[in-house]
Amino acid sequence: MSQQVQDVETIFCHETGDDYLVVVQRDGKRLFRAKLGLSETSAGPRPAKFRLKQGSTEEPRQPDEFIELARRTKRIRISEQTSAEGRRELKEMFGGYQLDDKTKTVRTCRYCASAGRYSPVTTETAVKDDNDWICRDCARQELERQLSYAGGGEVTGAAKERLEELMMEVQDLERIVNLLKGQLDPDLTKFDTISATTDEVDPVRTDSLDLHPDLQELLEDRFDTLLPVQSLSVENGLFEGDDQLVVSATATGKTLVGELTGLDRVLKGKGKMLFLVPLVALANQKHEDFQDEYGHLVDVSIRVGASRISDNGNRFDPNADVIVGTYEGIDHALRTGKEMGDIGTVVIDEVHTLKEEERGHRLDGLISRLKYTTEQRAKRRDDYGGSQWVYLSATVGNPRQLADTLESKLIEFEERPVPIERHVTFADGQEKVRVENKLVKREFDTESSKGYRGQTIIFTNSRRRCHEISRKLEYSAAPYHAGLDYKRRKQVERQFGEQELSAVVTTAALAAGVDFPASQVVFDSLAMGIEWLSVQEFHQMLGRAGRPDYHDKGKVYVLVEPDCSYHNSMEMSEDEVAFKLLKGEMESVMTHYDEDAAVEETLANITVGGRAAKSLNDRMLGQVPTKHAIGKLLQYDFIDGFEPTPLGQVVTEHFLSPGEAFTLVDGIRKEAHPYELIADIELRDEDL
Repeated sequence: MSQQVQDVETIFCHETGDDYLVVVQRDGKRLFRAKLGLSETSAGPRPAKFRLKQGSTEEPRQPDEFIELARRTKRIRISEQTSAEGRRELKEMFGGYQLDDKTKTVRTCRYCASAGRYSPVTTETAVKDDNDWICRDCARQELERQLSYAGGGEVTGAAKERLEELMMEVQDLERIVNLLKGQLDPDLTKFDTISATTDEVDPVRTDSLDLHPDLQELLEDRFDTLLPVQSLSVENGLFEGDDQLVVSATATGKTLVGELTGLDRVLKGKGKMLFLVPLVALANQKHEDFQDEYGHLVDVSIRVGASRISDNGNRFDPNADVIVGTYEGIDHALRTGKEMGDIGTVVIDEVHTLKEEERGHRLDGLISRLKYTTEQRAKRRDDYGGSQWVYLSATVGNPRQLADTLESKLIEFEERPVPIERHVTFADGQEKVRVENKLVKREFDTESSKGYRGQTIIFTNSRRRCHEISRKLEYSAAPYHAGLDYKRRKQVERQFGEQELSAVVTTAALAAGVDFPASQVVFDSLAMGIEWLSVQEFHQMLGRAGRPDYHDKGKVYVLVEPDCSYHNSMEMSEDEVAFKLLKGEMESVMTHYDEDAAVEETLANITVGGRAAKSLNDRMLGQVPTKHAIGKLLQYDFIDGFEPTPLGQVVTEHFLSPGEAFTLVDGIRKEAHPYELIADIELRDEDL
């Protein structure tokens, strides 16, 4: 020990029970730890015992050795966490040996001090823990321990990074722990603000347009000027028949772009309009809107995907002026050779669906087949011009490339009518409902400067969860999903519009078309079924928060359960996904083909185009290996030359993959009822 005494820099003393822990350092490194006991003498407090600590054992040494150490050291430090009586006793003892000038009380990390580490801290570098201060390393460890104690599981990289960042920013461990318990501290939950932006666009006056007189009158009664994105579209050839890809945020008015040109062309005898959406619920909503707004001017019909199983034609009128349909509903009509007459305008809403794994290739194929069909009809009728195509999307990562591929003009308008605050907080599945209840109540109790109470859309990943959440909210709320009948959905829409509901709880699958004027969006889950949301889907959903005519700003709350996933096929956890979505760039809209997708679309193109199938494949967005696909079709006995076989016709009419087709054939051979087999395969996804 005599050698160790040389060049000692610091002796650190910290009260532990009736004794003091002594840490001896040199060059910033600990030489050893010891236990010091004092006793009261006539001269004042003096060392009575001094024991070196080595693991769990203690080696007794002479008390005078401690005094020798104290005389040789450069500085003596006493922890602030030592009691006032303990600090007084130590200072009096060191003063008795004329060591007052070396002795000072310092603020230290109590965890480090208890573990025998000298770790001085300042209010600028430390983190508050209860009424004490601890070092950053110990704060990180304590944060992990608290999260684990709360039952949140392991903190993965993204959540850990976010929580540590917040903790260092506010320097308060308790506030972060309270955040994990569902407390809504806005300074901590706020992730960022998407500012309101308005591009300078000269508005087009409605009375300057040259529309069909009936439509012109209707439009002038509703608006004096067009919105910016509508004005840009008009100025770039909308009413000259130019094809356009219109990319603009939710609630900026892009849907009217497609409606105006389609209705104008219908009324001027330039062919009917198809307005296509990805989901049945959206088609129902749009059909109702067209009936209400334009039903006195045009005949409106609907064609949805469900009709491909039992198509009795009761609702679908192929001779109607306007046909609202799902992608698959119209595609089914093409695959089965149904005649829809002269098509003057095709509006594809939510065109970013092209990138989706399940539905993307079908939309890609539909566009190609529909273009072929309209072009062939135009060739047969010299008095009929070509169709106009309008593609709509709020979220596209590669708009210029997509517009070029679709052979259309890009109309891009980057406006956010109101700012959106984005918040992140942490809670488990049960705690989430309590947080949601608090958010809904707070929002509904707040009135905007425009006189509207705040209302909330809660997005979750299952219909069952929709009902569970809406039942547990204290203020009036309702579930809203494709499993409800049409009348019930319209009732919910009316109640929300009249501010009778504080919230609707809906599935993420309906995010694209939920048209509620909500001020707040809450993500109960970041999954759509058993798949994580994409950046596009996430932005589409959060864009529902805040309407310029109703609200001063929008609010978005992402409720994250650390280390959570909803299916064992999910590679990431919810906290990892949350920060990927919040920080993520828009993915490019591209369609990718595996063998099954290539076979399905090539078969559909042969069914519709015969020998023109290769040219239909070539004009699609994705790269389709036509030669390989035709080889597989021949191998599977789905085609005979450039015609579908009876088996191939059944496969393409029912949108079956080869695997599903062979399951069907095998079932028939085993004398299972064919209708039941088809229905079982077709109804796996109720939202189609």
